[in-house]
Amino acid sequence: MSANSRLTIAAHALAWIGLYQRQGHEVATSEQIAASASTNPVVIRRLLGDLRRAGLVESRRGVGAGWSLARDLESMTLLDVYEAVEPGPLFALHRAAPDPGCVVGHGIQPAMQGIYDVIEETLRRELARVTLEDVLQDVLAVPR
Repeated sequence: MSANSRLTIAAHALAWIGLYQRQGHEVATSEQIAASASTNPVVIRRLLGDLRRAGLVESRRGVGAGWSLARDLESMTLLDVYEAVEPGPLFALHRAAPDPGCVVGHGIQPAMQGIYDVIEETLRRELARVTLEDVLQDVLAVPR
């Protein structure tokens, strides 16, 4: 299984837009953001669509089209971004119900769900502690 990078790429896009706006630009294009993230602009547009629905970015069409932050980086947390781009639970249970006649099949889902609930609550608490401003400052502190 491969790891999901949607949260990372969404945080990358938001930090990039925030820095770009601080440099005096009003809007950023998906092509510019995609070049920084080394991904396809379509991937960026899909993520930005999710972020727009969550109220984190705004889009402008026509002349001067592009994306801008809807809120300051200081007021956005990684939890806000996570909730915008990762709509489902962190972990899933079986797609088909396990054999209830088997002792493991009978008890695995309740046992795992309890563990998953604790992990997800810990993840959400930690993501809520980190703002996108924190992320941008950490990015800018990395030596080149």
